[in-house]
Amino acid sequence: MPDDVPSPHSARPPAGRVALTDDAAALLARLRPVHGELMFHQSGGCCDGSSPMCYPQGDFLLGDADVHLGDLAVVPDDGGPGEPGGARTFTVPVWMSRAQFEYWKHTHLTIDVVPGRGAGFSVEAPEGVRFIIRSRLLTDDEWEALDVS
Repeated sequence: MPDDVPSPHSARPPAGRVALTDDAAALLARLRPVHGELMFHQSGGCCDGSSPMCYPQGDFLLGDADVHLGDLAVVPDDGGPGEPGGARTFTVPVWMSRAQFEYWKHTHLTIDVVPGRGAGFSVEAPEGVRFIIRSRLLTDDEWEALDVS
């Protein structure tokens, strides 16, 4: 899937910095009942390489050294009854270390999933797959719409 094509199972607000593919959305929908609320952190560090790490909310401590890139809205497409009260859409926040953000601030990131094992700290590791980042430069219009100074 090309990086600039948003998933119909994700909400990508105008001028968003992050999106996810259909495969990544489906995996998140499978992981959430097992692990609860989820989050991504993209550090670019040595132990986890440059893969986005998916954690249960609160298992990775965030601080002033992290930037919130956006929230991915995931709509499970499993044909199931939904959650109590009919709520089916859930959000997954995406964070990045501030140092890494300085290098990547001009990019749009799409979270995808591929076969293979990534770092053992990310919740998808036992599934035999790993999340990856696909990136592209933001267009001039997207950059303007972000209203960055």
